[in-house]
Parts: sequence; structure tokens; C-alpha cells
Amino acid sequence: MRKTTLYAAITACCFVLTGMGVQAQSNCLKLPNGEWVLPDGVTPCPNAIITAVPFLRIVADARSGAMGDAGIGLSPDANAMHFNASKLVFAEKDLGLSASYTPWLRNLGLNDVYLADLSAYKKIDELQSVGFNLRYFNLGDIPFTDFNGEPLGNGRPREFAINAAYARKLSDNFSAAVSAKFIYSNLASGQTVNGQDIEVGTAGAADFSFTYQTELEGNTPSDLLVGVAITNVGSKITYTNAASNERDFIPTNLGIGAGWTLHLDQYNALTIAADMNKLLVPTRCLEDCDQDQNNIADWKEQGPIQGIFSSFSDAPGGFSEELKELMWSFGVEYWYDQQFAVRAGYYYENVIKGNRKYFTVGLGLKYNVFGLNFSYLVPTTNQRNPLDNTLRFTLLFDFGALEP
Repeated sequence: MRKTTLYAAITACCFVLTGMGVQAQSNCLKLPNGEWVLPDGVTPCPNAIITAVPFLRIVADARSGAMGDAGIGLSPDANAMHFNASKLVFAEKDLGLSASYTPWLRNLGLNDVYLADLSAYKKIDELQSVGFNLRYFNLGDIPFTDFNGEPLGNGRPREFAINAAYARKLSDNFSAAVSAKFIYSNLASGQTVNGQDIEVGTAGAADFSFTYQTELEGNTPSDLLVGVAITNVGSKITYTNAASNERDFIPTNLGIGAGWTLHLDQYNALTIAADMNKLLVPTRCLEDCDQDQNNIADWKEQGPIQGIFSSFSDAPGGFSEELKELMWSFGVEYWYDQQFAVRAGYYYENVIKGNRKYFTVGLGLKYNVFGLNFSYLVPTTNQRNPLDNTLRFTLLFDFGALEP
């Protein structure tokens, strides 16, 4: 039997991806009021929601990345495929393409870990649009070793997802979309961990989204776009061929967002955006977790749909902990003459659910067919973020600008 440093590295990387601070359940104490704390009796017990393939929730678009990761209610472009595909029918141009590159863990000295994202859309007519997205996450080269530290060769863990969407207007102001997604995750295939052969994990999923867009009356012309998206609704995933039904949840998510754009004059526009997200995945229990005594935690045995419904009421700390599972994004964007943009934002996650808190800033440039966006993350806590001290880049192609 052999073990790999890769598996430990992948596990650690997944925790960093979602900002998780993992605490052994046996180290947490339950107070008379129902709250869970660490042995000091004061510090709240970390209980972040754990999922497989967390790369599906990474924001690749540098525009949204500069606005605290808000994107559900922003004006539509090709990157709507990640946030809210239903708004593609409200895009001004008939055809668009976006390519994003996100360096990962550069602050740790890793130069071969990155996320690449390619998105495109085409408006069929005034009522219908289709979209496509390819997302590739490369975790670099990682050495395999046995228990004694002897080298067993190198691995190249990688993951990707392919997504296709159809969006349609249901009225002048309201639209809906459905997406189909294939997920591939190869973390350590061909290796053996604790006597089990590691295989490639695959899963299928769907996204469902809705958008309402309207013009608001007032002294200053403005537009309001509100979106709701349920993403990554699909099968659980496993990396072994074991007969047990212990499979991991993918990051099913509920997102609600809005964007309000004020057209201050002919040259100046200001957008204010906010998103709220919640993972529709069961929360880890902290006591009596295996009531059927089959050595698998009961919450992990739930099906995907059962997990979605239970995620609203299963937090060990009750309703107050359910509220702490909400993640918030806030952003502002200023455009001058639709050619130069300045952006800023803030992202908040509760301390026991990952403790990701950071400011973001960025710039946008647009000239004729091409657009280029940059974003930079400014951490506000000691929680290490994979994007510390790195820039995200997105290149946009607006083919509608070529129309006569």
C-alpha cells in the first residue's frame, strides 16, 4: 500500500480554493445555547462546507473579479455563462467571446498552477441566444512519494468543465436559461491510496437561471438588472471504484444578484452591483453523524436533490449558522465614454465558513473590437487567498463592433 504527497497537496489546495479552515470535529465543544466552539470555550468552531471540484466556483472574469466577484446582475457579455446565462438574450451585440487567465497560488512560489476560461455566445434572434464555456484548471506538476518519502514519479492533476446554454426571452423584460455541463477531474488517477485505486472523477450537471431587466424613470436615466441562478445541480463525484456509496457533492449554488447602472451623461456611467451566494450542499454535522453505523457520515449519504433541500436547515448551530453560510459580493464600476473603466469591490464570508474577506480593484479598456480587463485582490485578513499578489486578465472580443 502506498500514499502520495499529491493527495495531501490536492486536499490542501481544495481547502485554500474555498478558504476553508478545517477543524477536527472532536475538538469542538457544544455550549448550552447550542453554539459550537473550540476547546478555549470562546472561538467559534470552523465548519466550512466541503465540496469536490471547487474550481467550478472560481470567478475567472477580471471584470467581476475587480468588483468583489459580483456578476449575476452585471450587463451581459460572454462571461454570463459562469454567473447567469439567462441575461445573454439582453446582450447588445449578436456575437461575443471572452478569454480569461487566472494565475493561482503565485504567492506560494508556484508558477504552473492556473485557471483558463473561454466563453462565447451567439444571439439567434431577438428572443433566443446560445452560449458555450470551456474551463480548464491545471494544478501543475506534483511529485508522488511512498510512506518513506521515496519518489514514485510525477503527476499532473487537472480538471475541466464544458458547458452549453440556451437562453430565451419570456417577455420583453424577463428571460430564462438552462445549461448542461460535463465535469472531468483527474487528481491522481493510476495511484493507490489506503488500498484503493484512484480514478478519474466525472459528473454531469445543469444550471438554471432567470433575469429581469428594466429601465427606471427619474432625473437620471438608469437600468436595473436582477438575476437568480442555481448552478451545478448534478450528480455526486467519486475518485475510486469502491463499492461504498461515499461520494462527494459538487458545488451546487444559489446566487441572487442585482446591478443598477446610472447613465450620468453622454460620457459617464456608474454601476452598483451586489450578489448573495449560498452553497446548496449539506453542512458537516458535529455530533451523531453516523446513526446507521456504516462508517459513512449520514450527511454524505444524501442524494444531490435531498442535499439541496436539507442545506437550508441542517447547520449544527441552527438558523443563525444558516445565515452565516451566505457569501456577499459588492462592487462599483465607472465607465468614461465606454472606453475606460475603474472598478472596486468587497467580498465577505463568515469566519466559521471560510473567512474570506478582501477588497478588489481593477481597470478596463475597450477599443473597437477588443476589450481588456484587469483585477487585483487586496486581502484584509490573515487567511491566505490563492489570488494574493496576482493579477487576473480577461480579453473580450466584441464582434458586433464590426457590423456596418
